[in-house]
Amino acid sequence: MNTLRDVKIGDTAKVVKLHGEGALKRRIMDMGITKGTDIYVRKVAPLGDPIEITVRGYELSIRKADAELIEVE
Repeated sequence: MNTLRDVKIGDTAKVVKLHGEGALKRRIMDMGITKGTDIYVRKVAPLGDPIEITVRGYELSIRKADAELIEVE
């Protein structure tokens, strides 16, 4: 299983499944990250947290812990 955290800088991945429960999963979905969405990884902070991505035409920063909940292909 690959997660968003495994995607290299400059690569695009498609969301397969969101893991997590309740409010956490809802928060990820509210950011526009849903099944079938393409995510482009723009850059990663020097210490690896957070990860800057582009989703649905806007830029977003998410924590590594949240990125691990997003299964991609």
